[in-house]
Order: sequence, then structure tokens, then C-alpha cells
Amino acid sequence: MIFIPVASKFVEPVWGLIMLTVMDVFAPLPNLPRAWRDGDPKDIARLGAATLLSIPLGLAVLLALPAEVFRYLVACLAIIVPVALLGGYRYRGPMTPGVMYAGGALAGFSGGAAGLPGPPVVMLYAASLKAVSSIRANTMMYLFLFDIFLLLWLSLSGQLVPLPVWLGLLLFVPALLGNILGAAVFDPAKEKLYRAIAYAIICLAALTSLPLWE
Repeated sequence: MIFIPVASKFVEPVWGLIMLTVMDVFAPLPNLPRAWRDGDPKDIARLGAATLLSIPLGLAVLLALPAEVFRYLVACLAIIVPVALLGGYRYRGPMTPGVMYAGGALAGFSGGAAGLPGPPVVMLYAASLKAVSSIRANTMMYLFLFDIFLLLWLSLSGQLVPLPVWLGLLLFVPALLGNILGAAVFDPAKEKLYRAIAYAIICLAALTSLPLWE
């Protein structure tokens, strides 16, 4: 929700998606063992199964959208999610297997169409009774799995061209360092502070990326 709105100002949508995906595949690797211990692999399996099937639908929409429309779409989505969470809008029902499959399908579609698989999963877990560390772990594992699936579909569709892959690899190093630093300072007791900072950065990135400022 931060990288895609900013990257869409400088590169075409598919390139931005490839760069983010390549960067995100490698950057979380040091934190995945801890995420596996803290999270719920069954949740991730359900989310991932539905995501694998829905990504191609999202990619079809992405390839059909004009670049400017894409920029407005991702900026609006990035603003709507934190505003909705702050306003108390979130899923409040039981976390049944069916709900997890539906959330995974929606996340796969939004990830393929706008490079934003996170919002549906964040909205799903926002009202969960799970521990903060478990939600963080599940989200990290899901996003890693999404990246693997997306690279697979991009490769099969012939969209995985070399230059954005190399740019993603260059961005991997600072992203990796950020992941390591974030894991080192993470404290579940400061959940409200983390959310406030994250919401502010997301909204700032989205607002400054809108084409209307150009």
C-alpha cells in the first residue's frame, strides 16, 4: 500500500508489480521461521488456495486498465483501507474456513489487479481475537505466498521481463534491512503506535501519488 502508489508515478503498472513482488519474495525470508512459529499455517493454506485461482482474474483487469486509471485505483484503495479501519469498518463474524477462502480470493484479485493483496487480509484480521504477533505472522506468510503465486502467473503469461526483475533485486537489499530492523524493534505492546504510523505513511504515499497533482 506504500510502494505501489509511489512506483506507479514512475513505471508502468506491470513493472511496478514485478518490482514489488521480486523485492517482497526475498526481503521477508529472515523473519519467516518466526512467522511460522507464531502464525496459523491452516489459515495461510486456505487463503493461499483461493488466491492461486483468483490472481489471473486480477491480472486480466490490470492489463486492460490505462495507466492513469490504475494510479487512481491503487491510491484510492490505499486511502480507503486505513480510513475504514479507523472508522471501525471491518469483518466481525467468525473466522470460518469459508470466510478464509473468500478473503483469499478477494486478496488474489486485488493483488493481481492493483498490486494490493494486503487490504482484504488486513480487513479480515483487524477484528480477529488472535494475538497481534499471530496476525503479523499470518499476514507476512500470506504475502510471501502471494508473491510466489504472482511470479508464477506472470511468468506463465509472458509478463515477467528482465529489467523490472533486476530493479526489484536492487530494491531487495534495503527492503531486507528494513525487515530485519522491524523485527528487532517489534513490540506487541506498542500495537496502537505502529498502526498510527503505518496509516499515516500509507495515506501520505497514496495522496502524493495521485495524477491530479501533475
